[in-house]
Amino acid sequence: MSSPNINQQHQQTNDFFATLLPQHQIDVIVQQWLHDDMPSLDVGGLVVGDVPREATLWMKSPGVLAGKPFFETVFRILGCSVTWHPSAAEGVYLSASPEQKLALATVSGPIHKLLQGERTALNTLSRCSGVATLSQQAVTAARDAHWKGWVAGTRKTTPGFRIVEKYGLLVGGAATHRIDLSQMVMLKDNHIQSAGSIRSAIQMARQAAGFSQKIEVECSQLAEAMEAAQAGADIVMLDNLEPQVLKVTARMLKKEYPHVLIEASGGITTETMKDYLCDDVDIVSQGKLTQGYDCIDYSLKVLPPKTKEQSLKQAASS
Repeated sequence: MSSPNINQQHQQTNDFFATLLPQHQIDVIVQQWLHDDMPSLDVGGLVVGDVPREATLWMKSPGVLAGKPFFETVFRILGCSVTWHPSAAEGVYLSASPEQKLALATVSGPIHKLLQGERTALNTLSRCSGVATLSQQAVTAARDAHWKGWVAGTRKTTPGFRIVEKYGLLVGGAATHRIDLSQMVMLKDNHIQSAGSIRSAIQMARQAAGFSQKIEVECSQLAEAMEAAQAGADIVMLDNLEPQVLKVTARMLKKEYPHVLIEASGGITTETMKDYLCDDVDIVSQGKLTQGYDCIDYSLKVLPPKTKEQSLKQAASS
């Protein structure tokens, strides 16, 4: 096995992944989300007014909490503040349910702004948490099988929502695979057919990619995999092979080219992944991690207005 043992410390919280995010770009993306949700007048906002209020973020189904930076950005842009409770650590699995809801944060600001951000913030948090939850399940299944390679997502992400889903993979302990078309070179069947051969496609790609980018080639049989490795591919994806065929192909390829990383892909799920795991496979990728996740249920409930006595008590204690 040539790939490292990832995620050895994943039991720790993953709030530090927020430092990866380009905040200036996140602000632009969130502004677009808010504009999409409120392109014109907000009559409901007129009804509630602009008095300061507080709201509680509740988690109502079990899963991995993920997406705090996006949730915070929605409300910061709207002029509100978010205070997370100590239990609300990014990357931690929480056993919530409709009967046993967990309070995770308090959001403060003008009530019309709280309601303007509510659905956008919750949609983002629930989906990011869904990706992280499914990713954590997949990684746990791989570790339980004593396999130490990379469990990865794919580029099958939602347009306009890529960075959230890729971030959710990381928080859940999975690898992102290539972030976009500009990161790493992947030559698939259409590239190879258009270039004329695997060798020609790799040679042309290498001229542009130079030494700084890896080249991965999608192969569906041993002969293609051998040609790709011999021509200089860094990674060979064995795509849509039956598990036993894949294991034999991976073993023969690794024997001849031990430096080449081997990826198993094509319709693999967390349930079937164990059938593909072996010492000769370095990466198992699952499109389902960003295509087939269940959303985690959250809600935001505005608290009743404080009485004068409660306000004075809070002011005295602060």
